[in-house]
Amino acid sequence: MNPSAARVSRDSSSVCVCLFHSNSRPSSFLGINNNSISFNKTNTNTLLLNTATNPRTINRIRVYRKNSTGVEACLSPAKSLRQILELPGVHQGPACFDALSAKLVEKSGFSFCFTSGFSISAARLALPDTGFISYGEMVDQGQLITQAVSIPVIGDGDNGYGNAMNVKRTVKGYIKAGFAGIILEDQVSPKACGHTRGRKVVSREEAVMRIKAAVDARKESGSDIVIVARTDSRQALSLEESLRRSRAFADAGADVLFIDALASKEEMKAFCEISPLVPKMANMLEGGGKTPILNPLELEELGFKLVAYPLSLIGVSIRAMQDALTAIKGGRIPSPGSMPSFEEIKETLGFNTYYEEEKRYATSMRRLSSENVTSNSYDTQPMAQDDTAQRGQSSQDPIVEVITPEVYTNSGAGGSRDAFSGIWSRTLRVKITGRDGFEKLDVRIPAGFLDGITNVVPALGGVNLKELLNDATEEIGGKLLLDFNDTVGDRIQVFLE
Repeated sequence: MNPSAARVSRDSSSVCVCLFHSNSRPSSFLGINNNSISFNKTNTNTLLLNTATNPRTINRIRVYRKNSTGVEACLSPAKSLRQILELPGVHQGPACFDALSAKLVEKSGFSFCFTSGFSISAARLALPDTGFISYGEMVDQGQLITQAVSIPVIGDGDNGYGNAMNVKRTVKGYIKAGFAGIILEDQVSPKACGHTRGRKVVSREEAVMRIKAAVDARKESGSDIVIVARTDSRQALSLEESLRRSRAFADAGADVLFIDALASKEEMKAFCEISPLVPKMANMLEGGGKTPILNPLELEELGFKLVAYPLSLIGVSIRAMQDALTAIKGGRIPSPGSMPSFEEIKETLGFNTYYEEEKRYATSMRRLSSENVTSNSYDTQPMAQDDTAQRGQSSQDPIVEVITPEVYTNSGAGGSRDAFSGIWSRTLRVKITGRDGFEKLDVRIPAGFLDGITNVVPALGGVNLKELLNDATEEIGGKLLLDFNDTVGDRIQVFLE
C-alpha cells in the first residue's frame, strides 16, 4: 500500500509528541515549534513523523500541549482518542473484558481498545449478553480497566440502561470512570448482542433523543468524551432505516457512527457513504457473525475509521482454559508451549517494575540487611578443582550436601548407594500419545528426580517408579517401564534410557 499522508493542524504554537513503543512507556519526547505536524501512514499501527530532521517511525503517539505556565500537560483520554480519529487510515481496537486483557492489548502496541459488554458479561457473571449485567457492574469493571492502561478505552454503554435521563447518568458515570469514548445503542430493554436473534429497537425519535441526551451530559460534565452512536435497526428493521437513523445521529452530535450486523460488503460501503465527515466504525465479529470479516486495508478502502474485534480475547481465553482443564483432568499439566513461563507472567504483571521502583523507598535498615546477606561467610564459592583442595579447607567452613529424598531413602542407613547412583545418572523418557494418534508430549527427565515426573504427568503419581527403577538397575537403555492409557484415553509410556 502506498503511504498516505495527512496534516494534523494544531492551534497552539508548541506541540510535544510522546513516542511510544511496545512496552507502553514513553521512550522520548519531540517538541514541534510550529502549527502543524505531518504524518505518513505506513501500515495500520505505524506512522512516520515528518519533522525538519529525520523521519521517526513510531507505533503509537500521545500529544502534549504547553499550557500558559509552560508545563506540558498530557491530553485527556478523550482528546487522545480524538487525535487518533484525526490520523489517516483505519485503526484497530481489540475488545478487552478486564484489566489484564486491557494491559495485554496495550503491551501489544494498539493505540486504543474497546470494552465488550458481551465479554464482560461472560467473564464477570458467566452469563449471556442478554441484559443481565447492570450499569453499576459495567462502570466498576470499566474503572478497573481504564486505571490499568494509558491508552484510550471506548466503553460499551449498551442502551444507556433506560430512557434519555438514564443515558445522561450513564455518560457521566463513564466519564468519571476514565473512558475516552462510549458506545450507545438504540435497542429496547433488555438488550442483547446485535448478532443474536430477536433484536428490537426503540423508535427513531427516542433513539435520537438518547444521543442528544448523551451530548448534553458531555457538555454539562465539561468533558470531551467521544460519543459512538450505534443502531441495531439493520437486523431489527431494514438497511434503509439504519441509514436514516445514522444520519439523524450525526445531526444530533454523535462523533462516530456504527451500524451493527451489516450483512454484506455492499451494505458496508453504503453506510460509509452517508454523513461523509463523521467517522464510521466496523465490527468484525469473529467466529460467525452476520458481517463479513474484512482485513484492515479493505475496511480502509470502504471508508471505515475504527474497527472492533469483540470476541478474539474472550474466545481464545475460553478455548485455552478448556484445553488446560482437559490436560489436568487427564493427569497432565498444560504443555510448555501453550502457556507463558512463570517469568513471563511476572513480567506481564509488572513484578520486575515493582521491584525496581521499590528500591527507591528502601529504608536504611533494609539496605544494611541486604548488604549483610551479600557479604556473609556463606557466599557461594567456586567448586574446588580436586579432592585435595577440598580436604585442605578449614574445619570451620560450612559443608552443605543436598540430597534428593528419594535417593536418600533408597540407600537406607548403612546401605549401599552404588546401584541407585547408576540409575540416577540415567534418563527417563515420558511420551504421551493422544487418542487421535498425535504426539502430545515427549520429554526426558533425570531418573533421580522422581517428583519432576509426577509434576509433568500427575497420572504417574500412583505408580511406584522407584521400585521399577530398582528392578531395572542392570537393564540396558531403551527399556519400556510403563505403557498404559489414562482416564481420557491418552497413551502414556515411560522408557529408561
